[in-house]
Amino acid sequence: MTKPCIICVAITGSLPKKENNPAVPVTVAEQVESTQEAFEAGATICHAHVRNDDQSPSSDPEKFARLKEGLEKHCPGMIIQFSTGGRSGAGQERGGMLPLQPDMASLSVGSNNFPTRVYENPPDLVDWLASEMRTHQVKPEIEAFDLSHIHQAVAMNRDGRIPGKLYVQFVMGVKNAMPVDRDVFDYYIQTVKRLAPEAEWCAAGIGRHQLTLNEWCISSGGHTRTGLEDNIRLDRDTLAPSNAALVRRAAELCDKYERRVATWQEAREILDLPVKAA
Repeated sequence: MTKPCIICVAITGSLPKKENNPAVPVTVAEQVESTQEAFEAGATICHAHVRNDDQSPSSDPEKFARLKEGLEKHCPGMIIQFSTGGRSGAGQERGGMLPLQPDMASLSVGSNNFPTRVYENPPDLVDWLASEMRTHQVKPEIEAFDLSHIHQAVAMNRDGRIPGKLYVQFVMGVKNAMPVDRDVFDYYIQTVKRLAPEAEWCAAGIGRHQLTLNEWCISSGGHTRTGLEDNIRLDRDTLAPSNAALVRRAAELCDKYERRVATWQEAREILDLPVKAA
């Protein structure tokens, strides 16, 4: 396979805390430092959430602004992707940072079950978030927790609500949502290729499934996501010492399958994003 592999690092998320793993970066300064190390290890997308001082999730645009400023300074060229996920806020609060014009933002186009609640993404909110992304020239990353989400993303792409080349991420391993199943994974790839042949795809495995999904993605020609948001361990008995350690593990899998790790310039070209001067 000649296509380089884009590695996304999901640095913090909304759930893991310092008591779970001291390496989880919570403050903006910690996030910038952790991302810089991951960037130097090969990650070219930073998927970012922000937190309050008590480690609870936040959707505060001011915190996102400070994080973006720090990442642009210390990780020049890296693709900055903000989360609009439902754990960090309610309703349009989830998109309050989009006027900051990050390169990308996550977009869930349908609802599904989470471990203890419903992850609600009603159509009117999905359409509003997509509209804000168009207004501020932010490329969506579709977070597909279910097959229907792929079909919905394709429909939105065809009618112009999501313009340009689709980037679809399969999320597998969330309790009560899509389990880690190789046949389903392969069918997701087939579905994307059939309905949106120009689209790019990646996948995220939650918890102990992270390494499995990394290998499936890389060996199948897709891109991959790693990081402490999804998984705080290297193995059952060992906490991951950093986001960079998880990125290096994904990069080693790229070597195993004879795929280069994409540079930030290549990642931007693959995703049809402007190539910024480093």
